[in-house]
Amino acid sequence: MTEIAASGFRPAQRHIRLDTILRLRWLAVLGQLAAIFIVAQGLEFNVEIVPCVSIIALSAALNLGLQTAANPMQRLEPMQAAGLLALNIVELAGLLFFTGGLQNPFSFLFLAPVLISATALPARFTFGLGLLAVACASILFFFHFPLPWDSDDPLVLPPIYLVGVWLSIVLAIGVTSLYSFQVTEEARKLADALAATELVLTREQHLTQLDGLAAAAAHELGTPLATIFLISRELEKTVKDPVFAADLKTLREQTQRCRDILSKITQLSSTGAPFDRMKLSELIEEVVAPHRDFGVEIKVRIAVTAAAEPVGSRNPAILYGVGNIVENAVDFAHTTVEVNAWWNKDAIELVISDDGPGIPPDILNRIGEPYLSRRRTVDDVGGERRGLGLGVFIARTLLERTGAKVSFTNRTFPEHGAVVQVTWPRERFEAIETLEETIG
Repeated sequence: MTEIAASGFRPAQRHIRLDTILRLRWLAVLGQLAAIFIVAQGLEFNVEIVPCVSIIALSAALNLGLQTAANPMQRLEPMQAAGLLALNIVELAGLLFFTGGLQNPFSFLFLAPVLISATALPARFTFGLGLLAVACASILFFFHFPLPWDSDDPLVLPPIYLVGVWLSIVLAIGVTSLYSFQVTEEARKLADALAATELVLTREQHLTQLDGLAAAAAHELGTPLATIFLISRELEKTVKDPVFAADLKTLREQTQRCRDILSKITQLSSTGAPFDRMKLSELIEEVVAPHRDFGVEIKVRIAVTAAAEPVGSRNPAILYGVGNIVENAVDFAHTTVEVNAWWNKDAIELVISDDGPGIPPDILNRIGEPYLSRRRTVDDVGGERRGLGLGVFIARTLLERTGAKVSFTNRTFPEHGAVVQVTWPRERFEAIETLEETIG
């Protein structure tokens, strides 16, 4: 029931397949050739065909070389992918140089490589590609060939309009890249956090399967232990040497002890064992017990109501979720943590509060989101590292999957500390749920 640290789970690294980049580059080659053909043949404008086709030919040759020399399915390192996207920007700038610069309506294609980087590469590469695109646009503002147009009626755009085009390109690169990066980052964080949640549930499921393994082991070991017990007892009756007789007696007693232990394991692992169902007060005590004796007093208060005390299944998701909240309260409390429980015939409410500094106002409305943490932990070698901030997210996700509603608040001034309220519909809490149902 601990915060998952970076040593236990690492978010997925972001990589782009070479095939993805090559598809985009081939699409650009075909689009550029089509645009030149339409302008030169369809509109009959005067286009610098030779330099434009040369740039496109070099781009196509590079694509062929990459497809031949490397496996298109391989995942590129961020530096390699950024290099290819930067080459796209330079190639586009070269084509725009011979076709009117910023007067060319295709100048907004500077956005494409930067947006791709924003959705798939680290922020520093996106920032670098954005600067490169802005630099190329700035150079094209001053240096470029005339825009292909009707020679009898040349198009002359005022400088103020070109300034507006340049500014719109710069703003579009900045705003759309930032927006795309934030959306993609949130989706990636959520996916990583859900993967970590499933990892925790899988580990909990493995723990719940141990009782079945213990029962199987007890059943398999029962027969050979019974044989050893019978043989040792018969030998004990026939051996006259007191030394050997004492050893055989010890062997028989220890064999019987092993049989008794396996019998208890079988009973605890059987269906309907006493710990399969537990009262709410017993569940709270099991969650709280590991966190006592840490210098923080944990006060448990169970409200007495007219309705009978709820009895639910021993659900690992509830134990982990509530346990993680209690652990956080103990970590941040100064002296006291309070766990209050209340119920009626319709609902069950569990409130966990502490007298610590409380939840900072700037993250109060976002508490429970993945990768939202200000805690620092110390690793085994004495260095300091920051946790991933998945503990509260996992706890909230697990509890909500059991039907609970979880809310986070702070105590009312002048008191201080965090308050976590967990509420279940009583019918849902008392329903028998297996771990597989919780995961689903």
